[in-house]
Amino acid sequence: MHSSTQNVGPAFYTVTEAARILRLAPSTLYRAIREGDFPAVRVRTRYVVPAVALDALLAAVAETGGLVDPARIAAERRTAREAERLTGGASW
Repeated sequence: MHSSTQNVGPAFYTVTEAARILRLAPSTLYRAIREGDFPAVRVRTRYVVPAVALDALLAAVAETGGLVDPARIAAERRTAREAERLTGGASW
C-alpha cells in the first residue's frame, strides 16, 4: 500500500525549524508567538508553526513584492474577531 503522504512536507514545523527557514533566532520567533504576532499552535507547553502559515507568508511576499508583517496580519485578525463578537457574530 502506498502512502498518500510520500514526498509531502510536514504539516507543522518546530519553532526552531520555522526560525531557521525565516532566518531568525528561535528566541525572536518564540517572542512573536507569545505576543500573538505570529501564528502557532500550542500543545501543552510546546509550540508548533503550521506549514501553511509559512507558505502564506512566502506567497504574500511573492505576490506583493514588498514587506509582509505577520504582526499586522495577526492584529487585523484579532480586530476582526473582536468586531464580530461585539456585533453579534458570536451566539450565546
